[in-house]
Amino acid sequence: FEPTSQNLKKEIAGDVTEIKKIMAGIRTSIKAEAESVKKLVDAVTLDKMEQVDKIEQSLLQTLNGQNQEIDDYINSLNGLIKTYYGYLSPSNIEQLTFALKSESLIIRPIPQTSKPVPPVFTAGQYSKEDVAKLLGRITVPNTKPENRKIKPMETNSTQMKPTGKQRKQDREKSDVKQTLSLSSSVTKVREYTVPNVDDVFHISLGKSGRLWVSDSIGNLVQIDLQGNQLQNTQTSGRMEGYHTVTQDGDLIYTDRKNKVINRITPDNTITEFIKTGEWEPISIHSSHINGDILVGMRKDGEPSKVTRYNKTGTEIQNIQSDNKGQALYIDPRYITENINGDVCVSDSNKLAVVVVDKSGQHRFSYIGQRSGFNPYGICTDVLVHILVCDDISDTVHLLDQDGQFLCLLLTKQQGVKYPCSVCVDDENNLWVGQWNTNTVTVYKFLQ
Repeated sequence: FEPTSQNLKKEIAGDVTEIKKIMAGIRTSIKAEAESVKKLVDAVTLDKMEQVDKIEQSLLQTLNGQNQEIDDYINSLNGLIKTYYGYLSPSNIEQLTFALKSESLIIRPIPQTSKPVPPVFTAGQYSKEDVAKLLGRITVPNTKPENRKIKPMETNSTQMKPTGKQRKQDREKSDVKQTLSLSSSVTKVREYTVPNVDDVFHISLGKSGRLWVSDSIGNLVQIDLQGNQLQNTQTSGRMEGYHTVTQDGDLIYTDRKNKVINRITPDNTITEFIKTGEWEPISIHSSHINGDILVGMRKDGEPSKVTRYNKTGTEIQNIQSDNKGQALYIDPRYITENINGDVCVSDSNKLAVVVVDKSGQHRFSYIGQRSGFNPYGICTDVLVHILVCDDISDTVHLLDQDGQFLCLLLTKQQGVKYPCSVCVDDENNLWVGQWNTNTVTVYKFLQ
């Protein structure tokens, strides 16, 4: 009964996490709907204002025309007055009599003018309920909650007391499956020397026991687990995470110079995959969740951004600013995705790890532990931890999924001098690359 109850508690805890995730998604959707309505209101308001401006311009044009017509009439009267004054002397009486009979001295009637008819504004008729309809509905399905399944205990109906063998079997059946957790110490497992690179600024783990390594001068080398070089490609990449292995097993990498993303197939064919237009692609990561491709990009005169493409290369999302309109990134040098869907960016110019959720909403920024912080390589693990290299303290920081600092996972005590790249493989081993050495070291940090 006790192990079964403990399993139920774990199941309830999992449901709590799932409900919080669902409700957070609903909140995000409501905010998005509200933002759309605000944009519509702003657009309609702008149209109405333009309509008012046009009506005002038309009415003022009519009134100015009337005003000009009256001015012209007054000027004609002043002309007649001057003419009359010229005939006031006795010697000009005969000329005056003749002039009065002339049509040129006839006084025209005052021009007709009309008062303007201004428009009338009629306030809209709406209620709180009308606005609520625009923002969608939140409904709880009218479904009876499903009872959690409690597996019945196996009993022995033929004996009052179980034998020793039966007791052992019962204990084995009641064992609770142990989950992974942080090891009390980090253990070095193995080491690889990568030929034809000066240092290791990024690592991409491929299939069939192969890995890709890049250094600070554009060398991109593929080796097998025996350290044999399989391929060497010269790129425009430098000290950033500019390559990643897709779900199909291809390697894709950014070409900053030509503003494209290239693909290297398993038969070593290089083809152009995605054009990024005027944006310079810096970092890249292929999602282990759905195959989406996340690219950190920058452009002169524009805030940097993260663009999401689907696995075929179609752009589907841009992440650039927070909900206050502030730029999220300056130089997104390394990028990865956590198993909860969060996008984690290591920004060495901003001196922070910037984390947004899948919808692009800013969750938090991690700026280190008081002694200065300059992040480089970044990755995540199956426990939703975030692991990031710090160029200032020459350590690897371990954070939880909410950005809380847990510990310094790797320091000089573990033989790490200048860590600048990290990744975790399918067996939960941590691969670490360093500046100033062509060695990749593998550690066991989970148990």
